[in-house]
Amino acid sequence: MERGGKKMILKPIRISKNFSEEKEAILLSPPTRMFHEPNYNVYIVAIMGWKVPIEVDAIKAEIQRKLLKHPRFSSLQVMDESDGRGEMRWVPTTVNIDDHIIVPQIADDKMDTDKLVEEYISNLSTTTIDMSKPLWDFHALNVKTSHAKATSIFRFHHSLGDGVSLMSLLLSCFRSISDPSCLPTLPVPSSSKGKSNLSTSIRGNISLLIWQYLIKLWLLITLLFDTVVDVLLITATTLFLKDSQSPFMIAHKSNRQRFVYRTVSFEDIKFVRNATKATVNDVILGITQAALSRYIHRRYEVEGKRKFSLERMRFRASVTVNLRPALGVQAVAEMVEKNATVIQGNCFGFAMIPLTLAQLEDPLDYVRKAKIAMDRKKHSLETRCTFYILQLILKFFGSRGATRLAERVLSQTTLIFSNVAGPLEEVSLSGHPLAFLAPTCYGHPTGLMIHACSYAKKLTFAMAVDEEIIQNPNQLGDDFVDSFILIKEAALSKLRTKVE
Repeated sequence: MERGGKKMILKPIRISKNFSEEKEAILLSPPTRMFHEPNYNVYIVAIMGWKVPIEVDAIKAEIQRKLLKHPRFSSLQVMDESDGRGEMRWVPTTVNIDDHIIVPQIADDKMDTDKLVEEYISNLSTTTIDMSKPLWDFHALNVKTSHAKATSIFRFHHSLGDGVSLMSLLLSCFRSISDPSCLPTLPVPSSSKGKSNLSTSIRGNISLLIWQYLIKLWLLITLLFDTVVDVLLITATTLFLKDSQSPFMIAHKSNRQRFVYRTVSFEDIKFVRNATKATVNDVILGITQAALSRYIHRRYEVEGKRKFSLERMRFRASVTVNLRPALGVQAVAEMVEKNATVIQGNCFGFAMIPLTLAQLEDPLDYVRKAKIAMDRKKHSLETRCTFYILQLILKFFGSRGATRLAERVLSQTTLIFSNVAGPLEEVSLSGHPLAFLAPTCYGHPTGLMIHACSYAKKLTFAMAVDEEIIQNPNQLGDDFVDSFILIKEAALSKLRTKVE
């Protein structure tokens, strides 16, 4: 809620009853408790476009039948002061579904509908959900835009769970359009092939077997070395190492976020992946680097700062990595039907990926540089180490100390980056075909957050930006599309050259 132009954070309900004696009242985990600390009150926003107007009653019935079975969607987060420690607990409550379904009346017919939806979602970033009810809500905007026939916003407080768990839970309400009896399917991480064949081929050859163990020993040594270097860099970042001053690093002046999303062809991204022998994540990060490079060069040219070297500047992306294995939509749906607890809380670590923001002659070089950076991070235990460091700080200094550490790391880097895999096929919810899915967040301590989410044959980039830092977020969104086109054309040119 807002008062005097400032966002007011609603505090948890305080009770004196000893809920610890009741089996139904479960203590919030320390990482979950972090999301209630000041300056780290984070909300997840799932922006969904639909191919048909929204029938609110049908959506409401599906949510009540599925999501309300999950304890976290039907429980309050209550401050228990009976033991003098002021711990928060999950307390089951009776949910009035009408308190969570919001259908605003759109009165301004003269305003551009794209701008209207953008303003509405932006206004949500200045509000919080009343803690006298479970911390989620659903907003239905039956307004036709250039992206979809209607738009909805599913908002969750991050204390309900991590993005991967909430995505699986949300998709358990959907069904495949090609087969309405089937649940959506998510991509399965590809496992490395050829290892068993290699070990089989060298059996019986002692010299090759010795070389194999020497290689494994060397990989172990480099793994430990890379991990130590990464942990030292995160420590330095916490203490003093800050990214270079840039249009993305100006001090915050606003609590308001702008949300922009752009959709590109996922099939074309796979084509670039094959052309560069990279991964989908490498291509996505490469597009991000190219788009940010375009934007920052334009800003410097407008401001008249022509004499600068981006190559000497430090740009990094903070990546929050979920460390708990995803259950999958099928397993989540079965657990929901059994009224079992699907979401186990937040379990995450941090990784910092160096970014290349420069004018490169070959657009494919952005993907190649992204691949080098990602391959280096794959050979490190950085995220695991940061997770255990957070656990130690939570144990000795509580959620406030851990929050300050997380906030410090995120605020010292240029942006937060995340990539979520969506359904492989087109899906629908209660007869509503989904046009696009754009998850994002607000309440984080950085001025720029970029999410990428795949859906069927499309991929959507969603950007959450501080409106005082990036005053033309739609231009930044267009830069993502333009950079994607340039990278795709470079891959096509490379293919034609090989054919000739």
